[in-house]
Amino acid sequence: MSKLWLIIKREYLAKVRNKSFVIMTFLSPILMVGMIVLIAYLTKVNDSERRVLTILDESVFFDQDFNPTPSTAYVSLRDISLEAAKDSTASLGYYGLLYIPPESTLIKAAEGAVFFSRESPNTAVLAGLEEIFQHRLREQKLKDIGVSEADFATIQNQYELNTATFTGRQSVKGINEIKAIIGGGFGYLIMMFIIIYGGFVMRSVIEEKTSRVIEVIISSVKPFQLMLGKIIGNSLAGITQFAIWIVSAGLLLLVVLLIFDIDPTGLGNPTPMPANSLMPTPPSPSGVDTLQQYAEELYRIPWAMLIFFFVVYFLLGYLIYSSIYAAIGAAVDNETDTQQFIFPIILPLMLAIYVGFFSVFNNPHGPIAVGFSLFPLTSPIVMLMRLPGGLGEGGVPVWQLITSLVLLAGTFLGIVWLAAKIYRVGILMYGKKPSYREIFKWLKY
Repeated sequence: MSKLWLIIKREYLAKVRNKSFVIMTFLSPILMVGMIVLIAYLTKVNDSERRVLTILDESVFFDQDFNPTPSTAYVSLRDISLEAAKDSTASLGYYGLLYIPPESTLIKAAEGAVFFSRESPNTAVLAGLEEIFQHRLREQKLKDIGVSEADFATIQNQYELNTATFTGRQSVKGINEIKAIIGGGFGYLIMMFIIIYGGFVMRSVIEEKTSRVIEVIISSVKPFQLMLGKIIGNSLAGITQFAIWIVSAGLLLLVVLLIFDIDPTGLGNPTPMPANSLMPTPPSPSGVDTLQQYAEELYRIPWAMLIFFFVVYFLLGYLIYSSIYAAIGAAVDNETDTQQFIFPIILPLMLAIYVGFFSVFNNPHGPIAVGFSLFPLTSPIVMLMRLPGGLGEGGVPVWQLITSLVLLAGTFLGIVWLAAKIYRVGILMYGKKPSYREIFKWLKY
């Protein structure tokens, strides 16, 4: 046992004292936040272009409908032919031309309208134009059946249904999707940790094997102890890195609360439900109240439970996959030879991310989401996607969580036992690229 502890200590200190580990541990949160800000900024810059559209309206139905917006400007053309309008729009470099023919009715004019542009038009531009036509057509049809303009304006008022829990606490729209994204983020972190730190274990085994240091080491310790020490030492380094990230995330969260003027003292107080939940909700005087409500909902996510099970699932998932990585490292002589074995390992992780994310996003309690959260090779990721909804009623049933952990622990014991057999034989094998058939034979020794 003392030898195992020495190996764990050696692997842990070798990892955390590495300059790249220290730099990336403290730099990664800053880079991640910076990347999010950069993407948001670039998206805003990309969408900040104001497109100019020319309108050749030969009808009498759309005189006051095309009003400029922050993203679109309109230039009306009069007493000009369609071909001349096309040439003028193209020569001036405008985005496109909307032509409305001189029909006798609004419906015929709308059906004959055509938008000309150099290439396929932007979906948002078309949606804006179609919304204008849709509005006028709806207004005309209602007028035809005797609805006045004042009544039509009243009909156009947006209705928003209030939502609340059975306990009377007001909820906000989209929070389930946000929870799924948060869970997906935790699941993605687990996948990245497994791939990165599993790769560390594999490269460490390959380096010691190719340098023949391994022959000296296993004269003092058993191959199983060496493999387990490498796995546990690297996993502790990963947990250390994650703990530092949690502290950094807390500080960044405090900065965000201060920037957006969100009252942290009110996060634990539920927002009461309005007296009449079926009356249209008046627009909020500012976005601050909405931000406060979303902050309250995010505060109510069981973060302590989520982080605890993140560590549990990370450890169990990492132990399973890193055992396989260690076995691969022992079976080959160089990192190039590992390529044939890597894809089957990361395939369940990729499947868990993509299939799990879409299934959890649509229905976290559906058969696909439940099945993937119980299957040991995908449960560390998919179960983390479901846990932001909580445990028990409305969240993950306790029996599913327990079953998932039992299956994961049992799979870990079985995988470690098999990996140890491969490790014991492969660690002293040199000069030959093993096949799957040969590795299978090693399991029988």
